[in-house]
Amino acid sequence: MALLAAIRFLTSIPLPWWREASRQEFVRSLAYYPVVGILIGLILAGLNWLLALFLPSAIVNVLLIVALVVISGALHLDGFVDTCDGMGGHKTPEERWQVMRDSRVGGFGIIGACCLLLVKYVSLNSVPPSLLMMTLVLMPVISRWAMVYAIFAYPSARTSGLGKERKQAADWLRFTIATLITLAVAIGLAWLANITYFYLVGPAMVFGIWMITIAMATYFKHKFSGLTGDTYGAINEVAEVCVLIIVCLLAYNQWLGVV
Repeated sequence: MALLAAIRFLTSIPLPWWREASRQEFVRSLAYYPVVGILIGLILAGLNWLLALFLPSAIVNVLLIVALVVISGALHLDGFVDTCDGMGGHKTPEERWQVMRDSRVGGFGIIGACCLLLVKYVSLNSVPPSLLMMTLVLMPVISRWAMVYAIFAYPSARTSGLGKERKQAADWLRFTIATLITLAVAIGLAWLANITYFYLVGPAMVFGIWMITIAMATYFKHKFSGLTGDTYGAINEVAEVCVLIIVCLLAYNQWLGVV
């Protein structure tokens, strides 16, 4: 039931057999966030295979980015936009929270979203064809794990609400399960992609996103006196882009046997 709650919370995928989950099932579904990432990645890989039959790669990649937004219900992109708005100007953490709660989108949010989507498209377009299927699955898996780490390791900005309850449910067991799933998927996908040093490349990509997540979460903690649902979404979006960049970096420089 926790897995279904995670799918319901993180995606817009309809579940016809779904019964309404309890609040506790939602907050305890953290361990399954990377599994939801696998599901999203498989959908993207399937769409890529289908669309590539009759469309050029540049158009396919645009449609994949649109599909990713639709599948996630724009949840994380909206959080990224709100976080960008909240970071602008010289404000107290409480004032930043008020800006993030505003349903209107500000200039910082629009600029941030445009830059994010542009970098995501160019990076996806630069992934070598031999690594594309692996990357499409790996990207949402590691980025969802990054949210689990941020929830587990950093304080919640608010003293009550769903975010606080999710933070309390983020214990060592759920974090360890999510991490083991992510590492197994990263290593397995690198092996399937015929990467020579697959047992190094997979963990290296997870490690790289971990470092980036630490930097972002520490910065958000300073700006907002803790993390919120919007900042978790921002971490997810940036982690997705960084997975693409790391894959391009490794492939372009032919490091660790990536060709």
